[in-house]
Parts: sequence; C-alpha cells; structure tokens
Amino acid sequence: MPKTTPPHQSALNPLNKFIFASRWLQLPLYLGLIAAQAVYVFHFWVELVHLLEAAFGSQTALQALVNSIGYKADAPITSLNETVIMLVVLALIDVVMISNLLIMVIVGGYETFVSRLNLEDHPDQPEWLDHVNASVLKVKLGTAIIGISSIHLLKTFINAANYDEKVLMWQTIIHMAFLLSAIAIAYADRLMSHHEKAH
Repeated sequence: MPKTTPPHQSALNPLNKFIFASRWLQLPLYLGLIAAQAVYVFHFWVELVHLLEAAFGSQTALQALVNSIGYKADAPITSLNETVIMLVVLALIDVVMISNLLIMVIVGGYETFVSRLNLEDHPDQPEWLDHVNASVLKVKLGTAIIGISSIHLLKTFINAANYDEKVLMWQTIIHMAFLLSAIAIAYADRLMSHHEKAH
C-alpha cells in the first residue's frame, strides 16, 4: 500500500524548499571574496615588481617599497638593505597566506554551506576538501589566522624601532589571544568528535 504524505508536511514543503534555496544568497559573498583575492594578486605583483626594480637601482621603486612597509632609518636609504628586503618578503608572504585563507573560505565555505563541487575525479582536488565540515573549517581558519598574525608580529619586531612600546605589547597580546582561541576551538572540536564516536 503506497505511503501517504501527511497534509501538514506537504503544506510545509514549499517553505522548506524556499528556506533551503536561500543558501544561494551566499553566492555573491563568495564571488566578492574572489574579487578581493584578485586585488591581492595585483598588490603582490606591484610589490614584487618594485622589489625587482629596486634591486636594479631604481630609487623610485625603492622609495615606494620603503613607504609601503613603513620603514624609517636615521640615514637616507639609497639602496636595498637586508632589513628592507626582509620586510618586503614578509609582506609578500603575508599576501600569500591571506590568499590561502581566502581560498579556504571560498572553496570550503561554498562546499559546506552552498553546494557540492563534485571534484572527486579532479586531480587537483585539495586533500582537506574530502573531510571538510563547519568544525574542520573553523580549525583550519584559526590556524591560518595564527600564521598571518605571526608574520605581522615578526614584521613589527624587525621594524620595532619605528613602533611604540604599546603597539608591540598589544600586538603580542592579540597574537596570544588568537593562539588561545585556536587551541580552544581545536579542543572543543576534539571533544565533539569523541562524543559523536561514543554515540
């Protein structure tokens, strides 16, 4: 005998479908993040071109680099030195790490909250995408933010002479807060996974 659908369930079906379809409202957000990543790529190449030009003696490119990293010295800077190169390279690494963070948010968030990407047969499918969910995504994002914060802190310490002591102190405190938050998220995720396995 065929199963009959209860009247209240059939009445709610269109509403359920509408609510579920509302996940596509997130699509413009992820497209916006892709546009933001394009801006980061452009910024990366501008800084890299300035670094290469400064290495070949361009004073205009050197001045642009010094201004962008906020480096100040007692004597005028007429050529690249180790500190300037290190700060510029750290800035480039910072851009790459933020770009990696954007990729995790775009790909992982879209896969988790919007729609499946169906990349099972694709040779370039990220390994972490096989077991991605909201909890895994939070842990990975927390780890990425700690890495970005570490780069910022290292840049500040290298250029410490141009920063106030309060800035150094608060950047260190904020970094420690990020670290503790990530540890707490990872610990909570581990407790939840153990609880699910127990059941």
